[in-house]
Amino acid sequence: MASRTTSPLHKRALGIIATTTAVVALSLAGASAANAADRVTYAKSVPSWATAQNDAGVAPADTTVQGEIYLPLRDQKGAETLAKQVSNPSLAGYRKALSPQQWIARVSPTQADYDSVVSFLKTAGLTIQGEPASRQYVVFRGTPDQLGSVFGTSLHSYEVAGHRLVGPASAPSLPAAVGNKVSAVSIEQSRLLTRPDSIQQGDIGASADPQITRKAAVAPVIQTPCSHYIGENTVTVPPAYNGQTTYSTYNCGYTPQQLRSAYGLTDLNKRGVNGSGQTVAIIDAYASPTILKDANSLAQQNGEPGLTMSSYQQLVPAPSQFTDQELCQQPSGWQGEQTLDVESVHSVAPGARILYVGGTDCSGGLDIAMSKILDNKLANIVSNSYGNVGEAVPADVIQGEVNLQLQAAGEGIGLYFSSGDNGDEAAAPPDGLGYASPDFPASSPWVTSVGGTSLGIAKNGSIAWETGWGDQLDKIVKNADGSLAYSEPLPGSLFAGGAGGGVSAVFPAPDYQRGIVPQALSNGFRVSPDVAALADPYTGFQIGIRPIVDDTTLATGDYVNQTYGGTSLASPIVAAQIAIVQQATGKTIGFANPTLYAVKRVLPSAFRDVVPQNPPQALVYTSKNSGNTYFITLDQDTSLKTAKGYDDVTGLGGVSFNLLNLVAQGRH
Repeated sequence: MASRTTSPLHKRALGIIATTTAVVALSLAGASAANAADRVTYAKSVPSWATAQNDAGVAPADTTVQGEIYLPLRDQKGAETLAKQVSNPSLAGYRKALSPQQWIARVSPTQADYDSVVSFLKTAGLTIQGEPASRQYVVFRGTPDQLGSVFGTSLHSYEVAGHRLVGPASAPSLPAAVGNKVSAVSIEQSRLLTRPDSIQQGDIGASADPQITRKAAVAPVIQTPCSHYIGENTVTVPPAYNGQTTYSTYNCGYTPQQLRSAYGLTDLNKRGVNGSGQTVAIIDAYASPTILKDANSLAQQNGEPGLTMSSYQQLVPAPSQFTDQELCQQPSGWQGEQTLDVESVHSVAPGARILYVGGTDCSGGLDIAMSKILDNKLANIVSNSYGNVGEAVPADVIQGEVNLQLQAAGEGIGLYFSSGDNGDEAAAPPDGLGYASPDFPASSPWVTSVGGTSLGIAKNGSIAWETGWGDQLDKIVKNADGSLAYSEPLPGSLFAGGAGGGVSAVFPAPDYQRGIVPQALSNGFRVSPDVAALADPYTGFQIGIRPIVDDTTLATGDYVNQTYGGTSLASPIVAAQIAIVQQATGKTIGFANPTLYAVKRVLPSAFRDVVPQNPPQALVYTSKNSGNTYFITLDQDTSLKTAKGYDDVTGLGGVSFNLLNLVAQGRH
C-alpha cells in the first residue's frame, strides 16, 4: 500500500502555496525641467513613432482624441516595497495585503492635488471620461486644437504599423502650478493599438493567402475532416519529418470536459474542487450583447451547468459610451474575445463566479475598468487577454500603468496578461514592429505573463503531447502528374501565429527570475512569459457565439460554434486554474510570480516542462475559405524557442495539478 507521507519537497512547496521578489529599478517618471519658467515639459511622454519620417500632417480638426494624465504616487518606493512584501512567501509581510482604502490613503496622490488637476482640465473645456477612486490618473477627451492649446504643442497624424495615429509633434507641457503635480501626459494614440490576443481558427490573412476571401476558391487537394481528439482523423501527405506521411488533422475545438481532463481537474471536480468560492474578473473592451445567452447555449450543448445571474455579473458601459471603435477593432472585434474568456473560465472552473468589466475603448477605458476592480477589490484574480504591440508606449505612460499593477499587488490581487500572438513582433510593419520585443503589459515584472502551447488531447482525455505554440504553414499543392508536394521546403514560410515573449527593453530582471531564467537569455532584463496554457487555434477551444453583424446597432446573427486560440485562451485558463488552487488551499495567492518561481525551485514537477519535440509535431488543415490545404509544423515561434527548463515561449511551463491532488486528498 502506498504511503500517505508527503516528501520534504512536497511539504515545502505546499507550505509556499498554503501559506502563499520583484523590485523594479524604475525611477519615478516625472516632469523634466521646464521649457519656460511657468511650464513643465514631459519629454518622456512623446511616443517613439512620432517622427518627421512618419508625419502625415496636422491631425484632422473634426476628430476628438482621448488623453490621460498620470499623477505620481505619494510614496513610490513604499508602494514597490509593499507589493514585494505582500507577494513574496519568504518575507515577513507576506499576505498582509492592504484594503483599497488603506492603499489609497497610504500611497495614492492627495485629494487636493487630484482635484487641482481635474479642475484644470474641466476649466480648459476638456471632457472628463474617468476619475478613479485611487486618484492615479484622469482620462479626458478633446479636439486636437484644444489639446494642443492646453498642452503647448501641436497634434499631428503619424503612419504607424499600418495605422494612422495622432500624437504630439513636440513634448507636451503644463503650467507649473498643475504640472508639478503630474508625472506623465498621454495625448497620443499608441495604446489604441491594444488588441485582443485571440485568433480564430483559419485566420491566416489575405496577404499570406490571396484566396482567403474567396469562398472555396479551389478544390481541396486533401479532404481533412477535423478531429475531436488527436488521431481521430488522419491523412496521408508527402513525406515530412523522418519520412513520416501520416498526420492527424486539426482540432474541431476541445470541449470543457476535455480541457478539465487534460489538465488533471476531473477528479478534483468530483471532490468539489472547481473554483467554488472564488471570483475571476475579466477585462476587455466593449461588451457582447448576448454573452450570458451564448455561454449557456454552449453549456447546454456540452451537458454542463450554465451561468446564473449570481455566478455571472458584469459592469459594462452603454453602447452610447463606446469610443474609438474603428482603431480599437470595433465591438465585433472584441466580442469573440469576451466570449472566449468567459466560456473558458467557466469550462475550467465551473464553480467560480465570473465578473466581466468592459472598457469604453481599448486605451484609457481599460484603465477605468481595471480601477473599478482594484478600488473596490471586486476580485483577487484578474484575467486580461489583450496587449500593446511590443513596448512601444512612452516611458512615462508605462510607469503610470505599472503603478496600477503595484496597487493590485499591494492589495493581494493577481493580474494575468496574455503574452501576445505574434511571436517576437520582429516582422516588418504592418505585421510587426521590425524588431524583437515582448508585448506590454505582459512584459511588466508586476504581472503574470501567460504564454501558449499546442496541446494534443488523446481519446481518453489525457495529454498525448504538448509543445510550444508557433504555427508555420506550408501549402500542399498538386503536381501536373497528380502527385502532391509542399510548395516550399518544410516548414514553409507562412507564420500563422505564436506565443509572444522575449526580453524586455524596459524592465530589469526581477529577483524572482534570478537563478531560473538563464542569464544568457535575460542579460539582466525581465523575460516573459511566466507560465503557459493552450493557445494554438488548430488545437483550440470551441466557443458558442451569436456574432455581432452590425457594429452600429449591435445586432447579432444566429448561434454558431467557432474554434479559437491565442494567448487570450491561455490567460483565462490559467486564471481559472489559480481559482482552483485558491479554493483547494484556502489561501489567496495575489501577485503570483514570486510564489510560482519559489515552487519551481523546490518542486519542479509542479509544472509541465514544455520542450521541443523530435521529430516536430504537425497537423494538416484545409481552409474553409480558400480551399487551400496546409501542413502546419508546430513549435516554430519566430526567434522564441522552447527549451528544457525556463523558455521564452512557455515560461516555467504548464501548471500541473499533481500537487493539488495531494492537497485535496489531505496528503500534506
